[in-house]
Amino acid sequence: MSALKDLIAQAVDRLADDLEGLSHRIHDNPELGYQETKAAAWLTEFLGSRGFKVERGIAGVETAFRATLETGAGPTIAIMCEYDALPGIGHACGHNVIAAAGAGAGAALAAVRDRLPNGRIQVIGTPAEEGGGGKVRLLRGGAFQGVDAAMMIHGWDQWVLHQDLLGIVRVGLEFKGKAAHAAADPWEGVNALDAVIQTFNNVSMLRQQVRPDARIHGIITHGGAAPNIIPEFAAATFYVRAARLDYLGDLRTRVVACAEGAAAATGCTLTVTDHDTPYDPMKRNDTLLDVFRSNMARLGVAESPEVKDRLGSSDVGNVSQVLPTIQPYIRIAPDATPIHSRAFEAAAVGALARDGLLKAAKTMAMTTLDLLAEPGLVRKAQEEFRGSR
Repeated sequence: MSALKDLIAQAVDRLADDLEGLSHRIHDNPELGYQETKAAAWLTEFLGSRGFKVERGIAGVETAFRATLETGAGPTIAIMCEYDALPGIGHACGHNVIAAAGAGAGAALAAVRDRLPNGRIQVIGTPAEEGGGGKVRLLRGGAFQGVDAAMMIHGWDQWVLHQDLLGIVRVGLEFKGKAAHAAADPWEGVNALDAVIQTFNNVSMLRQQVRPDARIHGIITHGGAAPNIIPEFAAATFYVRAARLDYLGDLRTRVVACAEGAAAATGCTLTVTDHDTPYDPMKRNDTLLDVFRSNMARLGVAESPEVKDRLGSSDVGNVSQVLPTIQPYIRIAPDATPIHSRAFEAAAVGALARDGLLKAAKTMAMTTLDLLAEPGLVRKAQEEFRGSR
């Protein structure tokens, strides 16, 4: 196993320039969720040329894919790739590195396929993580059926094995009132914008009573047509996040109640729309994390303490609620670089990003090898999964 891991590391080193080039190409051509046609094509071409059987457009999602390498009857291990960008600031979440690292791990395993234990390796391309719920759609479409364990990495400013993710629901609020001249006949109007503003005030007061690991934040998406017209329509979108699914549902109900109170106070009617792909919290799996940790150590990577106060959300949480899944964080940016920032977007093609990409590809490939070689580890991960809340 040690010798085979050395060969995997050497395979990644041989592919280093190709993987960095793939990462840079995706970075330089940012595509929003479900529009990642170039990224999906480059990734599938890369994996197909390494001997993977490639399926495009899986589960009815045009820019999703599954690349499979089979060596016989054994566990099925999935390595996930993300490759969608953010509106306006491109790859400020480093998904270009996630994609290239996942493809690199698969390619490194393909390079030693004749010496691999029996099993199946799947590199699964998952579009639209940035709010589009690509993994949720893939789960519903059966793309993860038969997968025994899954992994991916995410870019960060340090190496952290696990970070909790908050579940998230997205709530659209639309208020309808009555238009009138704002100076001549304001008493004839019903101000929908007042209802939106009152909703924000109500939510601000609600925040004092929520748990410390919960988050509520929103924007006004429509505030009226002109200052001299009482707004007959106004709208807002709120994100509600929490670490527990039961509390997430309760908090969403309370936010809607804030809007209902505002509608009643202003005389508006309210329409509530829930986004159809809510994100679940991340379910921890220490069995898989321990395997990943040992391979990190093999590469001389120092693990940082878990982060408790920088909490986000991702649809990988939904995968973790269905099967044993991990998402370690890798250092691709200088210390204290905030994600979703211009600085992180620039760092995602820097020297730290290259180093993190290559080490992540090696670690994921070695971890996959361990799981194929020791099916008992997979069973242990599944037992832990079934026994945890």
